[in-house]
Amino acid sequence: MREHFARTAQHFLTRELTGDDPLIVELGCDDGVMLRTVREAVIRHLGVEPSAGVGEVARAKGIRVRTAFFEESTAREITAEDGRADVVYAANTLCHIPYLESIFRGLDALLTDGGVFVFEDPYLGDIIERTSFDHIYDEHFYFFTAHSVSALAERHGFQLVDAERLAVHGGQVRYTLARKGARTASAAVAALLAEEVRRGLTDPITLSAFAERVTAIRGQLTALLHKLREEGRRVAAYGATAKSATVANHCGIGPDLISFVTDTTPAKQGRLTPGSHIPVVGPERFADPHPDYALLFAWNHAEEIMSREQEFRAAGGKWILYVPDVHLA
Repeated sequence: MREHFARTAQHFLTRELTGDDPLIVELGCDDGVMLRTVREAVIRHLGVEPSAGVGEVARAKGIRVRTAFFEESTAREITAEDGRADVVYAANTLCHIPYLESIFRGLDALLTDGGVFVFEDPYLGDIIERTSFDHIYDEHFYFFTAHSVSALAERHGFQLVDAERLAVHGGQVRYTLARKGARTASAAVAALLAEEVRRGLTDPITLSAFAERVTAIRGQLTALLHKLREEGRRVAAYGATAKSATVANHCGIGPDLISFVTDTTPAKQGRLTPGSHIPVVGPERFADPHPDYALLFAWNHAEEIMSREQEFRAAGGKWILYVPDVHLA
């Protein structure tokens, strides 16, 4: 992800932040992982981050951070202090915000006439294709498609001018919006809109079929876990992710089926998973001794995790995955 955000920053530096004293504002800058590259290029920047803790981490890296939620009033304050922005960027943030009207009024106040709003979020098309229902959890208020983003932009005087598929986080799209008439839409926009029609993403029947597949996965996963328990197998889980709360609660998976969830985040260790109450432990417990099976909640980082946990496989351990279906690896 660090490499992804470094490439994103370089894209802005070479394509958008080339004028006289440009400014980029990031909504939900987290610990400054993207803006760090911008700061190193000595380009004006500002992160808007409501979480004071991670905002302080970003400040320690020399990044300018305003501790606030972004809305129209925030945008007008930034404009008064810093002038208008050439780029406003958000990653895994816009889908969390229910008050989009205020966001777009803020963008109208903050962006230069030729500026762009670029955001990347989980793509409903990938969620449906992979049946990755665990993306549906409390923080995700919206699930976007090119059709919905285009309609949203039009409603607020903007236009969808580019759309790029991304492989991160199990499938995302990076949308670029500009003021209506300010830029010519790329061919990628028309291509993705046409693809969505072909795939039935504008048809409610597609969502009904998705729901049926989710129900089938729930039945298969719980049947497997109950079978392993009856056989006396030791089963753990890997990654106390937000997504895991959806899976555990929807499928009724608790400490009777999963001994523990291992996670590398110290703040999560020693706690319980929400609703399902499975103990969360540090990575050292995963190898002391290795379980027979590991349910991979953090499946979107499967390649990295499996590469790191080769001793688990060497000891005879097997991974349980449920995207796009229930299978062993």
